[in-house]
Amino acid sequence: MAINLAEASVAVMGAGAVGSYFGGMLARAGAQVTLIARPAHVEAIRRNGLLLDTVTFKESVRLNASADASAVRDAQFVLFCVKTLDTESAARAMAPHLASGAIVISLQNGVDNVARIRAASGIDALPAVVYVAAELPAPGHVKHSGRGEWIVGEYKGAASPLAGETRRPERVAELCAVAGIPCRVSPDIEADQWTKMVMNCAGNAVTAIAQTSFAHAARNLDTREVMRIVINECVAVGRAAGVGLPDVDWTEKGLKNAETLGEATSSTAQDIARGKPTEIDSLNGYIVRRGKELAVPTPVNMTLFALIKLIEESSAKRSQSKASLRQ
Repeated sequence: MAINLAEASVAVMGAGAVGSYFGGMLARAGAQVTLIARPAHVEAIRRNGLLLDTVTFKESVRLNASADASAVRDAQFVLFCVKTLDTESAARAMAPHLASGAIVISLQNGVDNVARIRAASGIDALPAVVYVAAELPAPGHVKHSGRGEWIVGEYKGAASPLAGETRRPERVAELCAVAGIPCRVSPDIEADQWTKMVMNCAGNAVTAIAQTSFAHAARNLDTREVMRIVINECVAVGRAAGVGLPDVDWTEKGLKNAETLGEATSSTAQDIARGKPTEIDSLNGYIVRRGKELAVPTPVNMTLFALIKLIEESSAKRSQSKASLRQ
C-alpha cells in the first residue's frame, strides 16, 4: 500500500540538528511529525515553529514538539537520532510507548547502535546511514549546509517479511521519496555503515581538535596524511572483522568526502566547541577497541581518541570550576 504522507505519523527521538532537519523536511512535505528534544528547543518550536535554514530555502515549519519520550506513541516511523552516548537510555525510555509495528530507524553515527538498542530494550531497529551537514545555531533553528540523503537496509540474515508485507527498507524509502528526501536501499548496509564510519573517523576528530572545517583539513598537506593513515587503519579493522568493504581507493574517497562537505564542521567539532561530551567512543574509540580484539594496530586512531578524551576531561573540569565559583 502506497504511503499517504498526510496520514504518515513520524516521531524523531533525539531531535538535534540531524533529527530536526529531517523531521522538518518530512513535516514540510505534509507528514505528521513530532520532535522529541531538549526543553529549550521544544519551547522555541512551540512558540515560533522550526526554522529550516537550508542551502535552497529558508522557512518556518509548524510541527509538534515534546521533551517526553512518550511522544513516540502512535508513530508509524521513529527516527532514532540520539547521540550514541544516550543510545541505551533513550531506547529504554521509548520502548514502553512504541506502537506495535512501528519502524524505528537508527540514523546515528557508528556501527553498533542497532545491537545496543536491541540489547537495552528489545527494539529491532532498522540500520541506516545518513549524510548531511547540519547544526543548531539556536533553539528552534536548523542550519543546513550540505547533502541530506539516507541509505537503509536490513543486515544479512534478517528475517523475511510475511507474505504480502513490504520490507522495512522499502517502506522507509517510500516515505523518503514522497517527502523528497533521497534514500537508497542497500544490499549490504553493514558495508555502508562502515564506509560512513571510515569517513567520520578520518575527519571528525581532526576537525574537532583544530576547530576547523572538513575542507580546510582536507586541503592541508599534513592533516591529509593523518587522515590517510586513519582511513587505512579503519579499513584494515573493518576487513579483519569480516565486513565486505569494496576494493576502492579509500584515501581518495575519504578526502573527496571531506572536500564535498566544504566549510561544514563535524558534530564532534560542534560538541567540543560547546564543551559537551562527544561521540568519539563510538568512532575512533570503537576502531581502537575492535582493533585490539582483532590484533590490528591502530596507533593514529588511538592518538586522536586520546586527545579528544583529554579535551573532554579539561572541559568538564573547567565547567566544574565555574559551577563552584557560582555557589
